Amino acid sequence: MTKQTNGTSKILIVDDNPTNLGLIFEYLTDAGFKVLVALDGESAIEQAEYSQPDLILLDVMMPGIDGFKTCSLLKANILTQDIPVIFMTALCDTADKVTGFNVGGVDYITKPIQPTEVLCRVKTHLTLRNLQKQLEEQNEDLLQSQAKERQRALELEETLYKLQQTQTQLFQADKMSSIGQMVAGVAHEINNPLNFIYSNLCLANEYTQQLLELVKIYHNNYGNSHPEVTEKIEEIDLEFLEEDLPQMLKSMKVGAERICQIVLLLRNFCHIDEAHRKLADIHEGIDSTILLLQHRLKAKAGKSRIQVIKEYGNLPKLRCHPGQINQVFMNILVNAIDVLEEGDGETIQEPNNLPLPSCSIPTIKIKTEVIENEFVIIRISDNGSGMTEDVQRRLFDAFFTTKPVGSGTGLGLTISYQIIVEKHKGKLSVNSEIGKGTEFAIEIPLNQEGKGRQNKAEDLTLPSLKTRGF
Repeated sequence: MTKQTNGTSKILIVDDNPTNLGLIFEYLTDAGFKVLVALDGESAIEQAEYSQPDLILLDVMMPGIDGFKTCSLLKANILTQDIPVIFMTALCDTADKVTGFNVGGVDYITKPIQPTEVLCRVKTHLTLRNLQKQLEEQNEDLLQSQAKERQRALELEETLYKLQQTQTQLFQADKMSSIGQMVAGVAHEINNPLNFIYSNLCLANEYTQQLLELVKIYHNNYGNSHPEVTEKIEEIDLEFLEEDLPQMLKSMKVGAERICQIVLLLRNFCHIDEAHRKLADIHEGIDSTILLLQHRLKAKAGKSRIQVIKEYGNLPKLRCHPGQINQVFMNILVNAIDVLEEGDGETIQEPNNLPLPSCSIPTIKIKTEVIENEFVIIRISDNGSGMTEDVQRRLFDAFFTTKPVGSGTGLGLTISYQIIVEKHKGKLSVNSEIGKGTEFAIEIPLNQEGKGRQNKAEDLTLPSLKTRGF
């Protein structure tokens, strides 16, 4: 250690003997150290707290508190506990040395004092102290580096999550846009011929009635005047024709009206050109979704027809994004149909543990209700094969799917979760058990803006509870 380096180190000498104190002070000062002195333990503690020396040379035998007690107090003080202490003593018993080490000393200098020995031990322990500080600083740097790496990992994870969210939102927007365009195109193409048919059915019915009245008048006045006429009347069964033709036209009108309703349901499913929240009838959304899935519910070769049972409660209209809510219904119902197509289904249990009728038929049950005038709950259950706990835990993770490669994106339920939880402040949960089916519960608050739960009277005038099969 050079003199310049020595000059950066402070040493506190504690000794009640002026001769020893002066000797060590002079020798260490000449060696380039900054030296402080104290004559007893109490002043040594005060000096150490204030000056923060790099090393303390401490006499054992002193008036007042001795060196061992002084060292104990220094090591108990958070401000001085890390300062190395070298004892100076004429005591050479092993027991005394052990006591010194036990209270925190790092070394012994035996009296009478040999300056060269003091300098050598001081340099050695200052070197050890400096190395210890360097190690602590390196450890601190390492900890900070690890903390930065953890922070970077968290930031990367958050970025990945945001990217996944963006991807799912883009996927949803593209999917809904495609469906919306398809529905708009179908509705437009159907509407043109439908309007032509529906508007002409009224005229056709009117013209038919006029012709039938004319035939009736002719028949009453000239019905038996010519054998050929009589033969033709019998051939076409005029009496049946007069009765059936109006009924046929009426049925055609009912069919045209049904097509109009289907077009309306198709438009309601995606709510074309409606990007903002609006009051919507949840039941209409469910019905329009089921209508789009009719082809999946019908019986196929080797597969039974899938029965849909609806238990609709008295729901108020809900302020929401109707198209997005319908997308949630679509995703959940499609998953239920996929599961039921894999087998014939098991028994669905009602809350009172009684099986539903026709339990051997693959069944989807949809139940709606209002809870405490605060939440609308839509429960969609199936009597399929159910899911394991591991699948349930990962069900809403992006890109997770149990379907074969190419059969699913793993985004449907992730998108549904975002729609219900993030956009509508609700809750989407699943309850499933192997062999006993699966139930999804969609919970949406009636008041999502926190402005109170006041509903207009006209929003509450809906049909009472009804149960019907589809």
